[in-house]
Amino acid sequence: MWQSAVRWNENDCLMQPSDDIVYLKGVGPSRAKVLAAELDIHTAADLLQHFPFRHIDRSSMTTINTLSEESGYVALQGTVSNMSVISTGRFRERLTVDFSDNTGVLQLVWFQGTKWVREKLKPGVKYTIMGKPSFYNGTWQITHPELEVANSADIELKYLPVYNTTEKMKRVGLGTRAMARLTETLCGCITPLDENLPPDVVDQFHLLSHHQAMIAIHYPQSQQQLESARLRLKFEELFFLQLDHQYSHLYRNQAAAGYVFRSVGDCFNRFYKEKIPFPLTGAQKRVIREIREDMRSGRQMNRLLQGDVGSGKTLVALMSMLLAPDNGYQACLMAPTEILATQHYQTFCRMLDGLPVKVELLIGSVKASEKKKIKQRIANGETHLLIGTHALLEDDVVFQRLGLVVIDEQHRFGVEQRAKLWAKGHPHILVMTATPIPRTLAMTIYGDLDCSIIDELPPGRQPVKTVHRTEPGRPLVFHFLKQEIDAGRQVYFVYPLIHESEKMDLKDLEDGLEMIQSYFPRPQYQTSMVHGQLTAEEKASEMQRFKEGKTHIMVATTVIEVGVDVPNATVMVIENAERFGLSQLHQLRGRVGRGGKQSYCILMTKDQLSSTSRERIRTMCSTTDGFKIAEADLKLRGPGDMQGLQQSGMLELKIASIVDDEPLVGATRDSVRRLLDSDPSLSNYPILQRHLEQSKNKFLWSKIS
Repeated sequence: MWQSAVRWNENDCLMQPSDDIVYLKGVGPSRAKVLAAELDIHTAADLLQHFPFRHIDRSSMTTINTLSEESGYVALQGTVSNMSVISTGRFRERLTVDFSDNTGVLQLVWFQGTKWVREKLKPGVKYTIMGKPSFYNGTWQITHPELEVANSADIELKYLPVYNTTEKMKRVGLGTRAMARLTETLCGCITPLDENLPPDVVDQFHLLSHHQAMIAIHYPQSQQQLESARLRLKFEELFFLQLDHQYSHLYRNQAAAGYVFRSVGDCFNRFYKEKIPFPLTGAQKRVIREIREDMRSGRQMNRLLQGDVGSGKTLVALMSMLLAPDNGYQACLMAPTEILATQHYQTFCRMLDGLPVKVELLIGSVKASEKKKIKQRIANGETHLLIGTHALLEDDVVFQRLGLVVIDEQHRFGVEQRAKLWAKGHPHILVMTATPIPRTLAMTIYGDLDCSIIDELPPGRQPVKTVHRTEPGRPLVFHFLKQEIDAGRQVYFVYPLIHESEKMDLKDLEDGLEMIQSYFPRPQYQTSMVHGQLTAEEKASEMQRFKEGKTHIMVATTVIEVGVDVPNATVMVIENAERFGLSQLHQLRGRVGRGGKQSYCILMTKDQLSSTSRERIRTMCSTTDGFKIAEADLKLRGPGDMQGLQQSGMLELKIASIVDDEPLVGATRDSVRRLLDSDPSLSNYPILQRHLEQSKNKFLWSKIS
C-alpha cells in the first residue's frame, strides 16, 4: 500500500489547494510577498507545483575527495575552522571559512549576510552544507552554501528535496532548506487532491494518483517511488498540453470553416503544362496534393511546408497560390526582407509571363504614389498575387478576397505579425521554412500543425560539405578560396557585426574586409559588401554586381541569410560561427550549393568553445538535414511557448520535457486522441471541461501557425 513519507502534525490546520500561501505555517505576509514576486507562488497548489530539481540521499553524503567538475549540487558533512573576513570596499566584505571532513578541505565563501553567518558558525560543531562546488585558485569552493547543524531534527527524511531559490528569497530566510520545511508542512496538512485524469488512463498506464504523486515528488520513501511520482506528473503535464492542442485542432476543423477551392483552373494547368522547365520531384507532387486536399476540404488549412534550401519550396508555393485566382480569390506571400521579396517578385513575373495573372510587389521602398495605386488595385481585386514584406501588415492594405497567405522563412516573423496578416480575411495559411524553429517543430510533434516535407533535392544538387576551422588554419582556408576563385567560382564571407564592439571579442565586417582585401588584392580580386545599414538601393546594387559575377567575394552580415540566389557561389565562410544559432547557420549555408558544383561551408571559430557552441558546430558538420538540425536546436534552445508569443526558451513545463520524454509525448497524444474520438465534447469528464474552460481565454496563436 502506498504511504507518505511526510509526518502528520495534528496541530497543523488543513489547507485547501486554493488557500492563500500566506496562511501556511512559516510563511506570513513578507515571505508570501517574496514567493509571489520571485516564483509566482500565491496558493498552496502553487507551492506544491514548485517541484524540487533534485533530491539528496542523506544516507550517502558526498566527500570532498570525490568532488569533480561534473559534480552538481552536493551535500557534505564536516566542521568549520579558520574564519576570515576581508574588506572588499565601503560597507562590503567577504567571509571565507575552511570546511573539512576526514577526506579533505574546501573553502566556503559568503559575500552577503556575513555577520549572520559568523554568529551562526561554531568551530567543532558538525554541519551539513549544500551547494554547487567550483574549482578556483587551486582549491574547491562553495559560494553561499545552504547549511544546518548535522543530524538536525527539523526534517528527518532520507531523501531531502532541493529547490530553486533566488537571492531575494534567501534574504527573507527562504533558501532551499526553508523551502523544504514549508513543503513538508504543506504536504502534511493539504486536503486530498482531486484526481484530474480519466480513471481508465490512470489504470492503463499504472499511474500513481494525483495526490500520491504530488506528495511523493517532494518526499519520496524510495528512489522507485520518486520515479513513479515523476512519471505520473510528466504524463499529466503532457496529457493536458496534448488536450489543449488537439481540442483546439478539433474545434478549428469543425467550427473554423475555410474557403473552398473547388477548381484546378486555367492558371494552374497552363503553368504546369507550359512554364515548368524541369519535372517536379516526387516530393513536390506529394506536397502539392496535400495542400490541394486541404484547400478543397472546407476546413481552414494551417500547414507547415518544410524543405532544405534548394528543394523547390518556392515553386510549390507559387503553384499553390495559383489555385487562388482559379477560384476567385487573391493570394499573398510575405517575405522577411526586401531583397527576398523582390527576388520572389522577379521569379514569379518571369515564370508567369503570358498567363492572365497580375503579380504586384509591395515593399517599404516603393514610392508613396505607386503604393497608393497598388493598394487600390489590391482592394478592387485587380491584383491576383501580391508579394511583400512587413508592408503587407499595414492597416490600409485591404484585400477584396484574400484566400491564401504564404509566409516565407517564418522564423523571421513574430507570431503577432502573422496574426495580423491572418486577420485580413481568415485565409488558408501556408508557412515555409528550410529549418523549422523549435516552436514549430514542437507543434508538429503534437499534431496541432499539419506538416508537409519536401525531402528530395532536384537532380544535380550536391550536399554542401561543412568543415570547422580555427585561426591557425586560416592561411590554408585562404589558399583554398583562391583556388576556387581562380577556377571561376565566387565566395561569401559572413560576419556577425558591422563595426567593432568593445563588449564582444568578435571580428567585425569592416576589419574583415580590410584583411580579406590584403589577401585578395585588387584589381585581380573584386569585393562587394552588404550590411543592414546600407539603403535598399545600395544593397540591391552590391548584390547585383555579385550576382552578375563582377565581384568575386561578397563580404556581408546576416542580411544575406535569405534572399540571395547565386548558383556560381560555392564557398560560404562564416566568421565567429560560435555566435550564431543553428537555424541561422543552416540558413547561411543554404546560400551555396545552389548550382551543380560541389560547394563548401567553412565555420571559423576561436580555439576555446563552450560545450553548447561545440555541439552546434558538431551538428552543422555532421548533417545537412533540416529536421535533424531543428531537433538539435530544440534540445539546445527549447521549443518556446507553443500557444503563446514566445518563440524560444523552454516550454512552460514544470517537470516534463518533449525532448527527453518523447515516448510519453506519443503515449499522451494517443490517449487524448482516443478520448476525443469517443467523447468529442468531453461530456463524461467535467474536470477536463473545467481545464479547457480555464484555458479558453488564451488566444490560440496556433491558429495562425
